[in-house]
Amino acid sequence: PRMAQEAAPVLLVVLARLVSSTWHEGSGYYLESHTNEVYAEEPPPEPALDYRRVPQWCATLNIHRGDATCYSPRGSSYRSSLGTRCELSCTRGYRLVGPSAVQCLPNRHWSGMAYCRQIRCHVLPAVLRGSYVCSAGVQMDSRCDYTCLPGYQLEGDRSRICMEDGRWSGSEPICVDLEPPKIRCPESRERLAEPGKLTATVYWDPPRVRDSADGVIKRVTLRGPEPGSEFPEGEHVIRYTAHDQAYNRASCKFSIRVQVRRCPVLKPPQNGYISCTSDGNNYGATCEYLCDGGYERQGTSLRVCQSTQQWTGSQPLCAPMQINTDVNSAASLLDQFHEKRRLLVISAPDPSNRYYKMQISMLQQAACGLDLRHVTTVELVGQPPHEVGRIREHRLSLGIIEELRRFLHLTRSHFNAVLLDKAGADRERYISPVSPDELFVFIDTYLLSEREAARRAQGGDPCE
Repeated sequence: PRMAQEAAPVLLVVLARLVSSTWHEGSGYYLESHTNEVYAEEPPPEPALDYRRVPQWCATLNIHRGDATCYSPRGSSYRSSLGTRCELSCTRGYRLVGPSAVQCLPNRHWSGMAYCRQIRCHVLPAVLRGSYVCSAGVQMDSRCDYTCLPGYQLEGDRSRICMEDGRWSGSEPICVDLEPPKIRCPESRERLAEPGKLTATVYWDPPRVRDSADGVIKRVTLRGPEPGSEFPEGEHVIRYTAHDQAYNRASCKFSIRVQVRRCPVLKPPQNGYISCTSDGNNYGATCEYLCDGGYERQGTSLRVCQSTQQWTGSQPLCAPMQINTDVNSAASLLDQFHEKRRLLVISAPDPSNRYYKMQISMLQQAACGLDLRHVTTVELVGQPPHEVGRIREHRLSLGIIEELRRFLHLTRSHFNAVLLDKAGADRERYISPVSPDELFVFIDTYLLSEREAARRAQGGDPCE
């Protein structure tokens, strides 16, 4: 047909040269000038196309990363003949962009254009205090595995996969600090109490604390005494607790044992007692031996508990007080009782004096209470030259009797008595017999030393 189209103009040019004619534009007729005859010229026929003889009417479809499944009216051997319909698809991992089906048109073009675009997910955001590693970037089927920095734990999906719809599976995980801090307390220790004390001063370094996450420790609290405190005898538990920024906490503890070195418990001497410092038998304690009134100490007065847990010296004795009446003056006689005994000096005109007999009778019945309060009775009875003076079974000379009366202002004419304290001072006078209860109340109220009062409170009243 194409050759016929090209030959037609040549033939017309030849005819134009042979025949003189006029072309009337738009009429479709040629008018010959030399004759009166008019001939109608038919337009050249359209070339007849045989579509059946053109197997490849449209360009062959070639989809990169895809495939076209075509159905031709002329059979499966014709993939791009006129009227062929092709269904388009992409291989896995690619998405079709454009129509899913095209048809070969008479204009020798397909009815549409399409191509395969790779399926890609968006870039995953960074994870605070963590990271992720992907197997194939952001392509489909790429798997991204999440990990956290040391000290942090993953909460949520540990991995995400890029799916066919271009979205990631699951949700974004987070890294949280769930691990408590590391804390290490000092080693437990044992200390000896200081000399003369029941306590020990103990120092220690603060605990070692480390956070496995960001390294920040919010606070460390102590439960127990501070370092440098005095700890009493026994075992003591010290606890520390550390908190990190995520409020995770960890605790540790250690113990402090305070030991008191002790000597054997001392026994008080017969007719005496012991007064000790500190706890009585701990290292550094000092014990003083004291004798009851009317008894004198024989031997060392102080003993000290040593670090070897042994006492210094040996135990003394409390022997009955020796009264020496063979002295030259009343002052020498009274000096023997200084800081040892109180004296109740009784003066009477004669032994038959009823006040005198009444007083002596009451004192004999209260001998235990008198001895408990360290009271010694001195009797001055009668008129010279038959005057008698005695302390228990010890007789006094007339000269000593006279000096005592004069020194203490005691008259021979009637009954009278005077109470002297351990310093020899005149503390109370009586012109009639005094009952033991009245005498004891006065002594207990005004004359007892702190040591005597403490011993009385501790031991009670043995005379009851």
